[in-house]
Formats: sequence, structure tokens, C-alpha cells
Amino acid sequence: MKPPRRWSSTFWYALEGIAASLKTQRNLRVHVVAAIVVIVAAVGFKLPARDTALLLLVIALVISLELVNTAIEALVDLAAPGWHQLGKIAKDAAAGAVLVAAVFAVAIGILLFYGPVIDWLGL
Repeated sequence: MKPPRRWSSTFWYALEGIAASLKTQRNLRVHVVAAIVVIVAAVGFKLPARDTALLLLVIALVISLELVNTAIEALVDLAAPGWHQLGKIAKDAAAGAVLVAAVFAVAIGILLFYGPVIDWLGL
């Protein structure tokens, strides 16, 4: 029987999963760097709190889906070390979810930054 887990241990396990994903997943690192750039830009352009909250929400969505994609890829590789059509579908669908979220995050970013950037450029 497993020893009972402390409630605080669940946070450490989650942080270990994030750290392992950051070490092994290039796309996650790209998303994190993009998120930092967007957050700095939001502060620099003094976006309203509502706009910043929306940016944080879509950033969290993209990064969360990237972590889920990583988990699905690891499970598929564990369950079917060789190539399998169902494994391919699972991996491709998870990657597609990340792509959809990222495309909409970019669209939301364009909508929120368009006015401030145009004003800053003096156009």
C-alpha cells in the first residue's frame, strides 16, 4: 500500500511535471518565451486590466494544452512504443488542440495590441 500523500506534495509533483516538460519540450519553451514577451508588452503599453486578464487567460490555455499534449505523447509512447495509427491520431489531435489555442491567442493578441501599437507608432 502506498503511503498517504500530503496535500502539499501534489504541488511539487505538478512543478516537477512542468520542469520536466520545459527541459524536454522545445515548443513549450517557445510558448513560455512568447508569453513573457506578451506580458512585458502588456505592461509596457499599459493595457487595461481586463485586456491583460484576457491575455493571461489565453496564455494559460496555450501552456496548459502544451503540457497536456506532452502527457498524451508520453502515454502513447509508453503504451505503443512502435508506430500505431491510433497513437498517431491521439498525438496529432493533441497537437491540433495546441495549434487551435495558439492561433486564437495570436488573434486575440492582435486585437488587443492593434490600437496601442498604432498609437505608439503615431499612425
